[in-house]
Order: sequence, then C-alpha cells, then structure tokens
Amino acid sequence: MRMKMSPLSKLYVAFIMLLLYAPIVVMIVFSFNASASTSVMTGFSLKWYQSLLHDSATINALKNTLILAVSSSLIATVMGTAAAVGLNVYKNKFIKKTVMGVTNIPMMNPEIVTGISMMLLFVFCARLIGVTDALGFGTMLVAHVTFNLPYVILSVLPKLRQMDKYLPEAAMDLGCTPIQSFFKVTLPSISTGIVSGLMMSFTLSLDDFVISYFTQGPSFETLPIRIFSMTKKRVTPDMYALSTLIFVVILLLLVLLNVAQVRGEKKMHNKLNKGKRG
Repeated sequence: MRMKMSPLSKLYVAFIMLLLYAPIVVMIVFSFNASASTSVMTGFSLKWYQSLLHDSATINALKNTLILAVSSSLIATVMGTAAAVGLNVYKNKFIKKTVMGVTNIPMMNPEIVTGISMMLLFVFCARLIGVTDALGFGTMLVAHVTFNLPYVILSVLPKLRQMDKYLPEAAMDLGCTPIQSFFKVTLPSISTGIVSGLMMSFTLSLDDFVISYFTQGPSFETLPIRIFSMTKKRVTPDMYALSTLIFVVILLLLVLLNVAQVRGEKKMHNKLNKGKRG
C-alpha cells in the first residue's frame, strides 16, 4: 500500500528540487543568450557553443578529459573487479573487513585531503628518483584510479554475493578450467555490476576538479580546471555553454547507468523465477 505525501511534504520536496536545479536551469538558459550579458536575456543564439569549437585550449582540455576519464575508468574497473572477486572468496572476515575499510578511505575522505596528500606523495617520490616535473598525466591517472576503485568494488561485490557460489564449481566439474569458469560463468553473472562501476568511474573522473587540480601538471589541463581558470578573468556565457555540455553528458551517463541497473535487476528476477518454476 502506497503512502500518500502530505501537502507539507510535497512543498518541502519542491523547495529542495528548486534549490538543486534552479541554478542549473539558469545556466542552461543563459548559455543560449545572444549577448555577452550574464543577467539579461536578449535573444536566442548558438554562438557561444560555436565559439567553443574554435577555442583550441578548450578542445585540448576536452581531449585530455576524455583520455583521462576513459583510461582511469578502464584501469579502475579491471583492478576493482579483480579485487572484488578476491575479497568475495576470502574467508578471513577480519582481514576482509580491514581491506574493505582501507579501500573505502578515498571515498570517505574529503577530496581536498586526498588531493593534497597525493600531490605531496608524488612530489616526494619524484625527488627521491631525481625527477623535476613530478606532476602530469601519470599522476592524475594514478589519482583518478585511486578514488574510482572503491566505487567499482562496491558495484561488483553485491553481484558476486547474489550469484550462486556453486555455479563456478559445477562448470569446473563439467571440464572447465578455473579461468574458463570465470569468463564463462562468473563474468556474465556480474557483468551488470561491472558496467555500473565502469560508468560511475567514468562519470566521477569526467567532472572531478579538486583532486585533478592538486595532481595536474602544467602541460595537462582538463575541462573542470579549464572552466575554473576561465572564471578568474570574467564569467561569460561560453562558460555556461561549456558547463551545460558537461552537465548533459553526465546526465546521460547517469540515465544509462540507471537503465543498466534496472535491466540487470530484471534479468536476475527472471532467472530466480525460472529457477523456482524449475
């Protein structure tokens, strides 16, 4: 039985939604402004989006962002899936909880603490080996993989726990090697969790600013850092346009993530129903 929301509850939800999305709506509307004003709408125009296509610094930042997001999310997904599988089969509960607690530290830590600590670590290691330019793409990649790992592990572990633990053993009894059993039985069963972790990692890496700011090098700039550097001069509608594009991409990724999770739950539900009927 569904509980009906009271008028006060509806008003509260509407107020929260207004606080969350009103600034985004204003940003999207003014990204189509015909003039350079950020307070008065004078007409509809796409010139700010067109100007982004001719801005070499923005295009370069976009390429860097995509390269970093794709590479870090792929590495984090592979490492996170392997870690989740290892944690799932590990029998010592104390060590398992300890490892999970340590793994979740980057997720629970304030981003500024993680960013500063990783910057200091990279600079310290660079001085030990005599490298002058310590920060760059490599340090940002390591930092992004580090804070993406817990999200992948937390996405894959529940799928491993839902899976029938005797299925891989049955596959090996039928002649499969452990590796074949993993790729033919375990991997398809946890594929929805892997996809969810991959998309979440990509989204987090795409819009990260704080950790990227502290671990970036002078020759590698991402879109969030590019927007921040643009605001130091003057807020213009082309910043609104760039921010709108990032928002739309992230929104689409979140929609795809939710669709993948819903489909995975339906498949799992259908399998359980078939098993009960059988």
